[in-house]
Amino acid sequence: MPNNGTLCEKFSRIIGGLPGFAGGKCVSTINRNKIRATILGKKFRVTTSFSYESLSEKTGRALCLGRAAFLEKEVNPFITAIRKQGIKVTSIRNEWLFEHPRLIYINIETVARPLDFARKVRRALSSVRSSG
Repeated sequence: MPNNGTLCEKFSRIIGGLPGFAGGKCVSTINRNKIRATILGKKFRVTTSFSYESLSEKTGRALCLGRAAFLEKEVNPFITAIRKQGIKVTSIRNEWLFEHPRLIYINIETVARPLDFARKVRRALSSVRSSG
């Protein structure tokens, strides 16, 4: 099994995000630069992040989580794609008032090998991009 730094880099590369560590967990962040969002009329950077933590050296499995920001039209394709791959959707909500465009945040979770989770996330994100 690769060391945690190398694993985190591979995890992020598959997802298409920037690797980092926060609170002892690997976090891959995707900047949604094509979404020109504002809150209260001020520019707001939209980010999506996926992480893993509590990696078992014995099984190679970890707690894998995601907090993803979407435009309203992207929500159903992502939920459909991620559920088909056995990943739980744990919340769907908006986080802000007075943002434009309306942003919907989806949290996901599973226990899996991090690279398997990353590949499933990538497939689900690809389904959003291909849906328009």
